[in-house]
Amino acid sequence: MRRTCLIAFALLSALGFDAAAVLAQSYPTKPIRLIVPFAPGGAIDVVARLVGGKVSEGLGQTIVVENRPGASGTIGADVVAKAPPDGHTILQNSNGQALAVALYSTLPFDSMNDFVPVTEVVRTQSVVVIHPRLPVTTLKELVAYAKANPGKLDYGVTGLANSSNLNMEMMKRAAGIDIQAIPYKGDAPLNADLIAGQIQLASVPLATAKPLIDTGQLRALAVIGPTRSAILPGVPTAAEALPPGFGLAGWQGWFVPAKTPRAVVARLQTEVAKALKAPDVIAGIGRLGNDPVGSTPEEFGQTFRNDVARFQKVVEDAHIPKLN
Repeated sequence: MRRTCLIAFALLSALGFDAAAVLAQSYPTKPIRLIVPFAPGGAIDVVARLVGGKVSEGLGQTIVVENRPGASGTIGADVVAKAPPDGHTILQNSNGQALAVALYSTLPFDSMNDFVPVTEVVRTQSVVVIHPRLPVTTLKELVAYAKANPGKLDYGVTGLANSSNLNMEMMKRAAGIDIQAIPYKGDAPLNADLIAGQIQLASVPLATAKPLIDTGQLRALAVIGPTRSAILPGVPTAAEALPPGFGLAGWQGWFVPAKTPRAVVARLQTEVAKALKAPDVIAGIGRLGNDPVGSTPEEFGQTFRNDVARFQKVVEDAHIPKLN
């Protein structure tokens, strides 16, 4: 089948047809793998299944979400970087994809050149949450408690190369406190340990924390983002309690391997943008506290490059050591 398609493309090219346009019209020719580089049940996984399910309807082909957790998202990203550039393997990742460039001394792939940004799917917010038995109710009280108990608080993070970890490290330095990072492969196991009291606090995606906050299993102290969240209006922003500049809002986006035909990239972006306008997808994303985007590849590429530069400056200014 593959040989037949290649021969057909060669003949069409020889006759003066645009082979890339033909490829886009025939794409996809088989089920698509949507790689999520974290464990099932996390914020990225939930959005991937919601949006991926709707995009599959537009493409007329199944999209299979495949979880490849580990190494702060780099294992899953590496799978996509080395996949055939035909649009049948997609990475859905957070802005940790940009942060990894700043935090890791070496990576198994070239973040800037081994991927093509397709679209920013959603803008996201995180929230600082604690185990309910911790005797604090505000971020300022948490800082005071941490100062009175140096080295006794552990915070969970889904890998060391993501904005949640960077936010906590920035908070440590801004507030002058000593808390230790405990890495997890996804939001679900992190939240389970936080509820059980194995760790005391975390900065986690609002999407996965909201149900646990509503049931009293976790206590929210601050939302990380420029404004308060519409689904947690009573929770202040971190910037209201800590120095300006703390708190990095996030995103989730789609990437494909480098050299994927432009026409295929454009088709994927068009279908994601269409999916994000569907009422059920809008409602689902809203319940997660996210905002739909659906930007063009050029716009998302600029966002990605801007974040790489911004994170490199933050890591340098905060004197955060590089990871191996």
